[in-house]
Amino acid sequence: MHIGILTGGGDAPGLNAVIRAVVKTAISRYEYDITGIEDGFDGLIERAFKALRPLTLKDVRGILPQGGTILGAANRGNPFARKVIRDGQEVVEDCSGLVIERLRAADIDVLIVVGGDGTLRIGYELYQKGCAVVGVPKTIDNDLGGTDVTFGFDTALNTATDAIDKLHTTAESHHRVMVVEVMGRDAGWIALHSGIAGGADVILIPEIPFRWDVLADAIKARSKGGAKFSIVVAAEGAQPADGQQIFSRAGDGVTTVARLGGIGNEVARRLEEMTGMETRCTVLGHVQRGGRPTPFARLLATRYGAAAVRL
Repeated sequence: MHIGILTGGGDAPGLNAVIRAVVKTAISRYEYDITGIEDGFDGLIERAFKALRPLTLKDVRGILPQGGTILGAANRGNPFARKVIRDGQEVVEDCSGLVIERLRAADIDVLIVVGGDGTLRIGYELYQKGCAVVGVPKTIDNDLGGTDVTFGFDTALNTATDAIDKLHTTAESHHRVMVVEVMGRDAGWIALHSGIAGGADVILIPEIPFRWDVLADAIKARSKGGAKFSIVVAAEGAQPADGQQIFSRAGDGVTTVARLGGIGNEVARRLEEMTGMETRCTVLGHVQRGGRPTPFARLLATRYGAAAVRL
């Protein structure tokens, strides 16, 4: 058996742990061959066989605690809708046939796709075209259907909670309202769990639209009760009941994905206007994707990698 593996989508702590588990299980238990595909589907399309990298036990030695991915990742490369230049014009083409052709030319029997919602959707569409695919669920957002826990979430949760703990001290010292914007897309897992664990006073999540007056009243009530500071955690996809989600970049839904971002600053601005209290916003952003995976994430990622090879 010859297995190919690629990592796609946004970065998440634990990707290397999956790669390590796949290689160790395949070689040590089954004596299968493993080939890593660098830079996701982009690598296979743009660099062809130069993107293929044989993986041995030596290649994965010491990578378990490392963040990132030794194979690289691409979160823009959808082979079913790829932007290319033809006769000076930008057009969208279906390059999925080229992907399958190159996998077969490399004698890869099955492809392990490690990714989130977008990457696994591509993997499923490749499966529908006759490619054998095993998907490993990865995302810090913890928002994949049919998956109880994705690896990457626990590490991001620890990072967000640690940030909230640190902001508590400066908020209390300067008597401010501190707004923390965390990732999560349309799911509030990071905001909800880090907010509870970090002792936030208000948590705004996409699943429950909020009202500005209720939010402001909650902060003012704390102030009247003697609290000189407040912590508000806002998921990037949170939105007011009378408004829309805020995007830092629009998307076309095919080749470009809309990018959420900005709700934290809007909440801070509105709260300062409505309460008269000094308010600051901290956007954690991609710091939530980095760093060493937590022990829980390493264990979960290892179990996923081993299970993928067995499948």
